[in-house]
Amino acid sequence: MQEAREILTQGKPWPDRYTYVPALRIGNMVWLSGTTGTDETGIITAPGDIVEQTRQIFRKFDALLKAAGGSCNDIVQTHDFFVTTENYAGTADVRREFFTTARPTSSGVKVAALLRKDALIEISAMAVIGSAPAA
Repeated sequence: MQEAREILTQGKPWPDRYTYVPALRIGNMVWLSGTTGTDETGIITAPGDIVEQTRQIFRKFDALLKAAGGSCNDIVQTHDFFVTTENYAGTADVRREFFTTARPTSSGVKVAALLRKDALIEISAMAVIGSAPAA
């Protein structure tokens, strides 16, 4: 039997005109779309600050995963797109804040630009709910 796709939007309406969703769950697997450090209105929360933009991305991931019964510790893979590697170490510190019991696989790519103006980093991820080791 095929498992149903569940669109995760944190209970917020999602416009039909969009060709993607914030997160998609099938069974215990969740795919998180490429995300930038924006607030509820789509504005970058910390222009010029890659560390705070990274933190905002993981806050958004954590909220989506909590709605699915998980947390950032269930993330098994990330794809990170950087406009700059300045303060790359700071982004690693943020990952340690959110990945407290598990570490995912990861790819990092430096790009010339991202679609969202003022975004310094975009991250997509995959999670397996229930995969996080006990604290």
